[in-house]
Amino acid sequence: MEEVLEGKEFSFPRQEEGVLKLWEKIDAFHTQLRLTEDKPEYIFYDGPPFATGLPHYGHILAGSIKDIVTRYQTMNGRHVTRRFGWDCHGVPVEHEIDKKLDIKTRDQVLKMGIDRYNEECRSIVTMYVAEWEKVVTRVGRWIDFKNDYKTMDPQYMESLWWVFSQLWEKGLVYRGFKVTPYSTGLKTALSNFEAGQDYKDVSDPAIMVAFPIAADPDNTALVAWTTTPWTLPSNLSLCVNPNLVYVKVVSPFSERLVCYLILSIELAQAQAAPQCLQQSQAAFPLMAKVPILLVLQEVSNQYLSTVKWEAEMQVNMCGSTCDQVVEIDLSSRDVGFKGAMPLGGGFKGVASL
Repeated sequence: MEEVLEGKEFSFPRQEEGVLKLWEKIDAFHTQLRLTEDKPEYIFYDGPPFATGLPHYGHILAGSIKDIVTRYQTMNGRHVTRRFGWDCHGVPVEHEIDKKLDIKTRDQVLKMGIDRYNEECRSIVTMYVAEWEKVVTRVGRWIDFKNDYKTMDPQYMESLWWVFSQLWEKGLVYRGFKVTPYSTGLKTALSNFEAGQDYKDVSDPAIMVAFPIAADPDNTALVAWTTTPWTLPSNLSLCVNPNLVYVKVVSPFSERLVCYLILSIELAQAQAAPQCLQQSQAAFPLMAKVPILLVLQEVSNQYLSTVKWEAEMQVNMCGSTCDQVVEIDLSSRDVGFKGAMPLGGGFKGVASL
């Protein structure tokens, strides 16, 4: 290894590359494995990445932490085999094959045959092996790629089923019911990671809905903003910002909004005077069409934390003159709205172990 440089001539990347070359020259990783063969064994289970994905920052961060653990155990006189693995099962692999073969339905899979479909899935397991080995080696992690394992290996699957059977026989497994994201296309439950993979910034109708406060003598309603109105029937709560000031308002110029509304003071003030309309349309596109509002009083955060609203979804939620939907406009996901937001979701309940 070249002499360490100092001052302006020092370069972290060059020093790292020099260390990697030295490790390769003396075969440092495999040498330390041979030197510790007679030492007490330390078993480290390394959760394998998906075989169809490229390494990213999350993998590098987690891998660096794992490397610290295994190096520490080795330096404390233990034999640590560090086999790399590949997660070959489930949606990621099947999704890649579905795109490759333009498969849209389960019937298409059955028509081509499960055996042929499985072979197609196996064929892409090693798609990114070279890229993974290059990145993992470059970050300085010691790992055994040559003696790797794949979750589709019969020996691995048999071991996994054996472990599960032991848990079952000990009464540690029960059958329950779990609400989970569900893919209607793949006909299977999804993990939160998989459900979030297809998130995009898109323009959707942004809807403001009036939630009538239960047993309120003034017929007051909370105004909430949502781009997913189909989740409203399962809505459980409204989200408010503790750092904002909320006010009770009424529109004296609209027969439609004769009931009182509660929303953030910033939105109310933006509509309170004609000279502010142009600015408010630029700052809050969602509110561009809302009538000018008259601020009546400030609403305390303590009140908002305890208030309840009528849960029944009706066409007219504030009586015959106040519609459930206050306003509709187009909004992209990054447009800020300083009001209340409904917290709900549409998922499917599935039997689960």
